[in-house]
Amino acid sequence: MLKPFAERTHEKMKEVLYRPDAQGPEIHYYMIRGGKDKTNITVWETGTVGGEYIKTYGHYHIGNLDETYYISAGEGIVLLQKRIDNKDDEIEYFYAITVKAGDKVFIPSGVGHLVCNTGKIWLVTVDDSPVNFEEVDPVSLPGHADYEPVKKLKGFAYYCIEENGKPTLVKNPNYKIIPEPKWLTPEEYTQSLR
Repeated sequence: MLKPFAERTHEKMKEVLYRPDAQGPEIHYYMIRGGKDKTNITVWETGTVGGEYIKTYGHYHIGNLDETYYISAGEGIVLLQKRIDNKDDEIEYFYAITVKAGDKVFIPSGVGHLVCNTGKIWLVTVDDSPVNFEEVDPVSLPGHADYEPVKKLKGFAYYCIEENGKPTLVKNPNYKIIPEPKWLTPEEYTQSLR
């Protein structure tokens, strides 16, 4: 029987870190996949790696797939980026959405996303993305998630780092076109979708 859980190690996360040579925890985050009949749970460690908040790897969805993240515990920032004409290094918009327990964020199809833990406790989310347990590695690398554009560019268009005790965004120099980021609350972001 397939284990429904996996973890993302520091070694794997080095591919997308602001400072890949910095020391970090052995495990950055944990994933529990429920597939189509249950929801998925992700749990982030606390702290920073080379000044960057602990985050997920980040990915785009393959095909027409929307997703919603529900924040169950902690606080963090959801980073969303939309490519221009599917060019990996050209970004149309970049949102940084501050979230806390009780919030939810809808992620439209085609929008890259990752989440950072900016709080002092574990950040816990529940999401509704499907998982096909017939795939080779459905828990750690589900087939609906495309990690390659993020790996190729060594992260998202911005890194979320701690500066003077607060989150700030630093441009990733591997991108050709990067707009100014928009900081939004979940409510402001929901309004922007209408």
